[in-house]
Amino acid sequence: MRIISGKYKGRRITAPKKLPVRPTTDMAKEALFNIINNQYYFDEIAVLDLFAGTGNISYEFASRGTNQIVGVDQDYGCIKFINKTAEEFDMNIQTIKSDVFKFLSKTQQKHSIIFADPPYAFDLDKFSQIPELVFQNQLLDDDGILILEHSKHTDLSTLTNFSYSKSYGGNVFSFFKKEISES
Repeated sequence: MRIISGKYKGRRITAPKKLPVRPTTDMAKEALFNIINNQYYFDEIAVLDLFAGTGNISYEFASRGTNQIVGVDQDYGCIKFINKTAEEFDMNIQTIKSDVFKFLSKTQQKHSIIFADPPYAFDLDKFSQIPELVFQNQLLDDDGILILEHSKHTDLSTLTNFSYSKSYGGNVFSFFKKEISES
């Protein structure tokens, strides 16, 4: 995997083969960041990277100037790799080794962007728990978004707060936003 843009543009990062991960492809990541780039100033946002895996998404945010990044993964090897890489590149990425669902139930910290890349094998019920917990616990800023990565075989459009989705090959990014009540 490589960093697409920013301070570390073009740098390659090689994760150990034994990590239980499926990193977001460079093509899909580039398309995702083109969407995000049109909505946010990277140096002004707080990002939560759920099922962080190799840290691929966190590194991209850090390279573009984001200083408030939290990566959550339950695998110790993933957390160790993210910490090692963040230290090498002098990136400000805080890691938390935790089950994502337990973490979302307990945290109170708000974020501008929450990115989740859970296992593609999750069933719809498991996927639905992510936006439920995010919105129930009010973990997004008012103009924040939750982005869920999943396979093209999973349809999340029926979930609460679903806004839209974009497909890139076999990857799909579904975007969820807070519903603003009109007064």
